[in-house]
Amino acid sequence: MSGGGERPELGQVPETALWTLWHRAVEARRPDTVLSDPKAVELVERIDYPFAARFGENALVSQLQALRAACFDREVADFLTRSPRGTVVGLGDGLETQAWRVDNGRASWLSVDLPETVALRRRLLPPDERHRIVAHSATDPGWMDEVDPSNGVLISTEGLLMYLRPQEVRALIAACAERFPGGAMVLDAVPRWFSRRAVEGKLRDRYYQAPPMPFGMDADERGELATAHPGVTDVREVYPEGGRWPVSALLPFARRIKQRPSVVALLFAES
Repeated sequence: MSGGGERPELGQVPETALWTLWHRAVEARRPDTVLSDPKAVELVERIDYPFAARFGENALVSQLQALRAACFDREVADFLTRSPRGTVVGLGDGLETQAWRVDNGRASWLSVDLPETVALRRRLLPPDERHRIVAHSATDPGWMDEVDPSNGVLISTEGLLMYLRPQEVRALIAACAERFPGGAMVLDAVPRWFSRRAVEGKLRDRYYQAPPMPFGMDADERGELATAHPGVTDVREVYPEGGRWPVSALLPFARRIKQRPSVVALLFAES
């Protein structure tokens, strides 16, 4: 599977948008896929990039990435059930295609990312009245001015926080809790050992060198996120579901491992 047409020029961290897109597309092409994502398949076919040569083809990695995305999808879908005209903010959104998987036809979507990634997203996924794109660093609170909180807000940070420093993660959570009372946030984290190896440059295979990941959090440490701000009123892990054998059989046992990746949902107190 290699694309043709759009030629992306991205730095090391923004390039991870292509890595996650590729693995979603690889999984979505399977007849027994755990994540239906035809838009990801379409984008891979439109992009002139050596996906397979750069990232390899690993069915297990693709399935795990899709299961992670499905965790975020469930949280967003639940939010839109409660707040059908709410706003979903994708921080570090890259080429995420979640809006094409769970949109209800009434919600507002705001993608926030660095200028080079936003330029590519605008060409491939042009904005419209309900799907807006803003060039901003997630750590710069200026993006918050683009959010209408009147119908509810959910902030999604899939595949972002691990590339920030721990103090930046806490500051971002605090700023969101302060600015969007009654809102929610969904995030994912890599375990501490994984973060250390990435920072040391030891996360690589014959295809790909992962960027440094300064923020790591073991799954049993998620409660500490509540200390980022008094407005964080609930911290809950979102567990992956389904999967093909043997992943489906192993997932219940994986929950017992403290040093594993995790997806976490936060709720913010009403004002």
